[in-house]
Amino acid sequence: MQPLQVLFDNEEDDGVLAWQEQALCAQTDPEAFFPEKGGSTREAKRVCQNCEVRSECLDYALANDERFGIWGGLSERERRQLKKHAV
Repeated sequence: MQPLQVLFDNEEDDGVLAWQEQALCAQTDPEAFFPEKGGSTREAKRVCQNCEVRSECLDYALANDERFGIWGGLSERERRQLKKHAV
């Protein structure tokens, strides 16, 4: 099972995670959002740019300390820097 599909299949609270149904990443190749180390994130970030639930996705990743993948258009390193500057 693909990483994003696991997340979608394991929803505990439809109200909190309902945004995922509108996420463009759910309609594309999930491997683009979890590239190999050193792999390009360009394709995933391009999809995120046009996604209407990008901010909800980023909020989720920050709140849940997601360590892998592209969430809300940001890589793990970019999310870490964002959190560092927010403190």
